[in-house]
Amino acid sequence: MASIPDLVARAAGGERLVVVTAYDFPGARFAQAAGVDAIMVGDSLGVVVQGRPNTLGVTLDQMVYHCEMVSRAAPEAVVIGDLPFMSYQVSAASAVAAAGRLVKEGGATTVKLEGGERMAAQIAAIVRADIPVMGHIGLTPQSIHRLGGYRVQRDRDRLLADAAAVEAAGAWAVVLECVESDLAAAITGQLTIPTIGIGAGGACAGQVLVYHDLLGLYDGRPMRFVKRYANLGEATVAALSSFAAEVRAGTFPGPEHGFGGKTQPPERSR
Repeated sequence: MASIPDLVARAAGGERLVVVTAYDFPGARFAQAAGVDAIMVGDSLGVVVQGRPNTLGVTLDQMVYHCEMVSRAAPEAVVIGDLPFMSYQVSAASAVAAAGRLVKEGGATTVKLEGGERMAAQIAAIVRADIPVMGHIGLTPQSIHRLGGYRVQRDRDRLLADAAAVEAAGAWAVVLECVESDLAAAITGQLTIPTIGIGAGGACAGQVLVYHDLLGLYDGRPMRFVKRYANLGEATVAALSSFAAEVRAGTFPGPEHGFGGKTQPPERSR
């Protein structure tokens, strides 16, 4: 069974960590079969699964529900559960309670929350409750209105301070999203905990991509940092179109798809 100390040790030894998002039972099964190091149940499900314009509408109940599916599908994996917007920002106590639900009800191994220095108290409180925390700095999608959009983050002093605060608060790893590559490299060199990049260059200790993005299942405009390893969206449309054509032509189902001998098509009413 994979563990957080194992991942930290492997990253310290120079091994690159592979993280992929997954939001349901089949997605998590596929990710586990592919041998990824950890599965992230991201609040990005609000966009790629629920069709929302951003992640802000995702609820804690929804995150518990999706974490439970993923943890059941991949019981040997490190499952990272995202704390959704306003489940942890109000107070350290609310942060601990929300994190506890993702672990106790959702089966998550660890939780992830967005924010650097401003969220250090919440990180420390959750860690004191014996719940491992992954940080997330740079482009933080829950801050989309304050940031004014999905933009590359370039404030070197702030990001270095945020990274240091996340580590000092007790996080075991930190996601760097949409951070300039040289700055991400500097942050990675500054920390003793693993950095997981998404749009942050190749110097990070590991990488994460969204399941639907890398498989071509999301038909929205992909971010520049996304690489599509398959186009299952097109393949899915083609398969469904073939099914529809065969049903309309009367060629599906054939005799081999029925039970108990030959079946005749019903006569049409006149």
